[in-house]
Amino acid sequence: MAPDADPTTADALLTAAFVSYASDVSTGRVRANRIDKEISIDQRKADRADLLKAAAEAPDFAAYLATLPPKGDYPGLQKALATWRDKRANAAFTSLPEGAALKPGMIDARVPLLRKRLGELEFKVPEPGPVVDQYDEALAAVVKSYQETKGLTVDGVIGAKTVRSLNITIDERIGQIVANLERRRWLPEDLGSRYVLVNAGDYSMVFVDVGKVAFQSLVIVGTPKDPTPEIQSVMRGFQTNPFWTVPQSIAGEEYLPLLRRDPSALTAGGFRIFENWSDDTELDPNTVDWSSIHPKAFPYRIRQNSGASNALGYIFFPFANKYGIYMHDTASRWLFTEGSRNFSHGCIRLLNPLDFVEKVFNGRNNFSKERVRQVIDSGQQAHYTFPEPVTLYVTYRTVTADAGGVATFRDDVYGRDRLVVRAMPRP
Repeated sequence: MAPDADPTTADALLTAAFVSYASDVSTGRVRANRIDKEISIDQRKADRADLLKAAAEAPDFAAYLATLPPKGDYPGLQKALATWRDKRANAAFTSLPEGAALKPGMIDARVPLLRKRLGELEFKVPEPGPVVDQYDEALAAVVKSYQETKGLTVDGVIGAKTVRSLNITIDERIGQIVANLERRRWLPEDLGSRYVLVNAGDYSMVFVDVGKVAFQSLVIVGTPKDPTPEIQSVMRGFQTNPFWTVPQSIAGEEYLPLLRRDPSALTAGGFRIFENWSDDTELDPNTVDWSSIHPKAFPYRIRQNSGASNALGYIFFPFANKYGIYMHDTASRWLFTEGSRNFSHGCIRLLNPLDFVEKVFNGRNNFSKERVRQVIDSGQQAHYTFPEPVTLYVTYRTVTADAGGVATFRDDVYGRDRLVVRAMPRP
């Protein structure tokens, strides 16, 4: 600002700068719902009058400014951003070429490059053995540690996903931190004393009750083709032994080819086909010319009976959202052993759902996990209402940081971090 600037103009400019900063840092620099159709956040809007009033009444303006950013790990992410920007000026970068999967014991010219890259990423790399190009067990142990920190399958194999992860640049990591700082600003400052937070970015879920973590779990989320959306909703209860009604898109894309090959293909999995979506008139699949059905206009309703093979498992948690997703048990429990757990069509699969509902009830309403298990074993479809609603946040956080600014990264498998950074206004 020029030294001889008009005081009135200067005051207006400073006020505008303050309002812009306060709004950006407290509620976000961009409107989340405009970035991607898979983001539907109930984002707050800053009130200019309220911000100015609070600033005018604050006894210490600097202290007031410090209250505006979110809490939690937000300050840690800010420190991580500063650290990684410092790294950009000095850090080396070695690219690992793509190629056939590299397995322990193999000899490959990329091994010295692998050692160098892991060292650049601050992993303690052992000295090579007599054959410098050999991918030995000691180096494989370091790779497994790297894979674990990035949410990759921990097998020591240098496949395409691990190569892509190793080749992420410092600028890309900085972009991830920037995107995750923005993503935290979208959420309410106070998430409440009782809520479920699902992070599709690191395949995790926590239930917080009275401000403390009461339950946490691994989850399975959507594939890159069918990503789990970022939403806010409310969970009010659960159902045992649910039917699964196959979404029309899945019926056309995945099940129609099976029916064309064998009209009875779905019978073994406990599926039934109905003539339409409005009644329960069952259809004999052998009477339909499946080759005449278009995948985009599948006219019938497919429903899977409850039971051990049901895609929803034994427990189903509905909640309002425009995407038609929900949280549920699963019949495919072995998938929880994978590092990257993005296997669903967008729904959230929960490990040990009975343990979760036990924590939600917390001894109230005469709730008994054992009685629910008996209901499940009997095949009965029963509905249970939580003692009080539970707020649900489904997020996509690919970076977390501790208080000292040490960041833990997960790969941006949905590509949303890049969209957030691209949408943010440039300074």
